[in-house]
Amino acid sequence: MKKLMFMATLAAVVLTGCENGKKQDLAAMQQRDSLNQIIAQKDNEINDMMSTLNDIEEGFREINQAENRVALAKQGEGANSAQRIKENIQFIQSTMQQNRELINKLKQQLRESSFKGDQLKRAIENLTAQLEEKDQQLAKLRAELDAKDIHISELDEKVANLNTDVSNLSEDNAQKQQTIQTQDKQLNSAWFVFGTKSELKEQNILQDGKVLQSNFNKEYFTKIDIRVDKEIKLYSRSAKLMTAHPAGSYTLERDANKQYILRITNPQQFWSTSKYLVILVK
Repeated sequence: MKKLMFMATLAAVVLTGCENGKKQDLAAMQQRDSLNQIIAQKDNEINDMMSTLNDIEEGFREINQAENRVALAKQGEGANSAQRIKENIQFIQSTMQQNRELINKLKQQLRESSFKGDQLKRAIENLTAQLEEKDQQLAKLRAELDAKDIHISELDEKVANLNTDVSNLSEDNAQKQQTIQTQDKQLNSAWFVFGTKSELKEQNILQDGKVLQSNFNKEYFTKIDIRVDKEIKLYSRSAKLMTAHPAGSYTLERDANKQYILRITNPQQFWSTSKYLVILVK
């Protein structure tokens, strides 16, 4: 009898040990999954910040090229030379504004990221200093252009027979430049909205399970620049894209609070099917 009781006790101990072992293994697996998720999140955050940083550096490269074109145009004379200078200064000013927005975005990414890097902070400070220096250079260029305009005005008085043709050419070039800028802005504009089913129905964005059928409230959408805005925080643990966008052009990922973030990895491809984005959240 004592032997039977001993064997039963031993079996109970073994079973308890097995159960405890399984629980420990499960806990270890959950801990590994949690760590892997944190690592993946950090990688995504770093990749996003590096992508923004690369866009900023590309903007500065284009600004430098435009400054070189201005330097060459300054060596010439006449309305055509002045027009080329104006066009390049407008491009510099536009690209600087885009870089300013990207730097602000990079600062926000760093603030909201779990990654805290001193080197990246210094890089942002250097980029901000570069932008301020470019602002000073742009002010100097604009002052030189004003002086150039006075010289051209005096020259035009001496060549009155060509004045009308030059004026018409300048106006034509200005109109073309304005048209190009308008088209460029329109081509790089998109609109997005996210909301619950009831919110989207209320704005006629969602009707009978379909989106953007008719008379939907366009004012409810947020306008973005697809060259700058590549990440949309959805502030929800449930998210579903209701408009069609190529699968390989974006990812839906969770942040530290397990809320979804839409990351647009290939903007041109993502927005190729529709310039309107509708996301259903709960």
